[in-house]
Amino acid sequence: MKRTAKAHWTGTLKEGQGKISTQSTVLNDTQYSFKTRFADGVGTNPEELIAAAHAGCFTMAVGAALTQAGFTPGDLETEAILDLDMIGLSITGIHLELKASAIEGVSNDKFQEVAAGAKSGCIISKALNVPITMTATYGA
Repeated sequence: MKRTAKAHWTGTLKEGQGKISTQSTVLNDTQYSFKTRFADGVGTNPEELIAAAHAGCFTMAVGAALTQAGFTPGDLETEAILDLDMIGLSITGIHLELKASAIEGVSNDKFQEVAAGAKSGCIISKALNVPITMTATYGA
Protein backbone atom coordinates (compact mmCIF):
# COMPACT_ATOMS: atom_id res chain seq x y z
CA MET A 1 0.00 0.00 0.00
CA LYS A 2 1.23 3.47 -0.80
CA ARG A 3 -0.03 6.85 0.36
CA THR A 4 0.94 10.02 -1.47
CA ALA A 5 1.06 13.76 -0.95
CA LYS A 6 2.38 16.46 -3.24
CA ALA A 7 3.92 19.82 -2.55
CA HIS A 8 4.59 22.66 -4.97
CA TRP A 9 6.68 25.73 -4.15
CA THR A 10 7.34 28.91 -6.11
CA GLY A 11 9.67 31.71 -5.09
CA THR A 12 12.15 32.44 -2.36
CA LEU A 13 11.89 31.08 1.17
CA LYS A 14 10.42 34.22 2.72
CA GLU A 15 8.36 35.59 -0.17
CA GLY A 16 7.45 32.33 -1.90
CA GLN A 17 4.29 30.29 -1.61
CA GLY A 18 3.45 26.66 -1.81
CA LYS A 19 0.52 24.31 -2.09
CA ILE A 20 0.12 20.87 -0.54
CA SER A 21 -2.30 18.20 -1.76
CA THR A 22 -3.01 14.69 -0.54
CA GLN A 23 -4.15 11.58 -2.35
CA SER A 24 -7.42 11.64 -0.41
CA THR A 25 -7.98 15.29 -1.43
CA VAL A 26 -8.48 16.28 2.23
CA LEU A 27 -5.74 18.75 1.42
CA ASN A 28 -6.26 20.10 -2.07
CA ASP A 29 -3.85 22.87 -3.03
CA THR A 30 -3.77 23.92 0.62
CA GLN A 31 -1.61 27.01 1.00
CA TYR A 32 1.63 27.05 2.97
CA SER A 33 4.35 29.66 3.21
CA PHE A 34 7.13 31.02 5.39
CA LYS A 35 4.50 32.82 7.48
CA THR A 36 2.38 29.69 8.00
CA ARG A 37 5.47 27.77 9.01
CA PHE A 38 7.41 30.24 11.13
CA ALA A 39 4.89 32.96 12.05
CA ASP A 40 1.11 33.35 12.18
CA GLY A 41 -0.02 33.02 8.59
CA VAL A 42 -3.20 31.37 7.33
CA GLY A 43 -2.55 27.90 5.94
CA THR A 44 -0.73 24.81 7.07
CA ASN A 45 2.87 23.69 7.50
CA PRO A 46 4.78 20.41 7.49
CA GLU A 47 5.22 20.30 11.28
CA GLU A 48 1.50 20.77 11.87
CA LEU A 49 0.80 17.94 9.45
CA ILE A 50 3.23 15.64 11.27
CA ALA A 51 1.53 16.47 14.57
CA ALA A 52 -1.91 15.78 13.05
CA ALA A 53 -0.74 12.47 11.57
CA HIS A 54 0.79 11.44 14.89
CA ALA A 55 -2.33 12.35 16.90
CA GLY A 56 -4.55 10.40 14.52
CA CYS A 57 -2.30 7.34 14.34
CA PHE A 58 -1.72 7.15 18.08
CA THR A 59 -5.41 7.57 18.94
CA MET A 60 -6.35 4.75 16.56
CA ALA A 61 -3.56 2.59 18.03
CA VAL A 62 -4.94 3.13 21.54
CA GLY A 63 -8.39 2.10 20.36
CA ALA A 64 -6.99 -1.01 18.70
CA ALA A 65 -4.90 -1.93 21.77
CA LEU A 66 -7.85 -1.50 24.11
CA THR A 67 -9.97 -3.72 21.86
CA GLN A 68 -7.22 -6.38 21.76
CA ALA A 69 -7.05 -6.24 25.57
CA GLY A 70 -10.79 -6.97 25.75
CA PHE A 71 -12.11 -3.46 26.44
CA THR A 72 -14.52 -1.39 24.43
CA PRO A 73 -12.92 1.99 23.76
CA GLY A 74 -15.01 4.97 24.81
CA ASP A 75 -13.97 8.52 24.06
CA LEU A 76 -10.33 9.00 23.08
CA GLU A 77 -8.87 12.40 22.26
CA THR A 78 -5.22 13.22 21.61
CA GLU A 79 -3.37 16.47 21.14
CA ALA A 80 0.11 16.08 19.65
CA ILE A 81 2.42 18.93 20.64
CA LEU A 82 5.44 19.14 18.37
CA ASP A 83 8.52 21.04 19.53
CA LEU A 84 10.42 22.80 16.75
CA ASP A 85 13.90 24.14 17.47
CA MET A 86 14.01 27.34 15.43
CA ILE A 87 17.79 27.71 15.81
CA GLY A 88 18.74 24.17 14.83
CA LEU A 89 15.72 23.83 12.52
CA SER A 90 14.83 20.40 13.82
CA ILE A 91 11.94 18.68 15.52
CA THR A 92 13.17 17.97 19.04
CA GLY A 93 10.20 15.98 20.32
CA ILE A 94 6.50 15.31 20.30
CA HIS A 95 4.33 15.11 23.39
CA LEU A 96 1.06 13.19 23.10
CA GLU A 97 -1.73 14.38 25.43
CA LEU A 98 -4.30 11.58 25.54
CA LYS A 99 -7.60 12.04 27.36
CA ALA A 100 -9.89 9.05 27.60
CA SER A 101 -13.19 8.29 29.29
CA ALA A 102 -16.02 5.78 29.25
CA ILE A 103 -13.94 2.60 28.98
CA GLU A 104 -15.85 0.09 31.03
CA GLY A 105 -13.80 -2.16 33.30
CA VAL A 106 -10.33 -0.78 32.58
CA SER A 107 -8.13 0.15 35.53
CA ASN A 108 -5.82 3.13 35.35
CA ASP A 109 -2.79 0.81 35.51
CA LYS A 110 -4.04 -1.23 32.54
CA PHE A 111 -4.94 1.95 30.66
CA GLN A 112 -1.41 3.33 31.17
CA GLU A 113 0.08 0.03 29.95
CA VAL A 114 -2.11 0.01 26.84
CA ALA A 115 -1.38 3.68 26.07
CA ALA A 116 2.39 3.18 26.45
CA GLY A 117 2.28 0.22 24.08
CA ALA A 118 0.27 2.22 21.56
CA LYS A 119 2.78 5.08 21.77
CA SER A 120 5.68 2.85 20.81
CA GLY A 121 3.68 0.72 18.36
CA CYS A 122 1.96 3.49 16.41
CA ILE A 123 3.16 3.57 12.78
CA ILE A 124 3.96 7.29 12.93
CA SER A 125 5.83 6.91 16.26
CA LYS A 126 7.98 4.25 14.66
CA ALA A 127 8.64 6.49 11.63
CA LEU A 128 9.86 9.48 13.62
CA ASN A 129 13.41 9.65 14.90
CA VAL A 130 12.74 12.05 17.76
CA PRO A 131 11.91 11.53 21.42
CA ILE A 132 8.17 10.97 21.78
CA THR A 133 6.61 11.52 25.17
CA MET A 134 3.04 11.06 26.31
CA THR A 135 0.62 11.95 29.03
CA ALA A 136 -2.46 9.75 29.30
CA THR A 137 -5.40 10.88 31.42
CA TYR A 138 -8.30 8.55 32.09
CA GLY A 139 -11.53 9.78 33.61
CA ALA A 140 -14.66 11.71 32.90
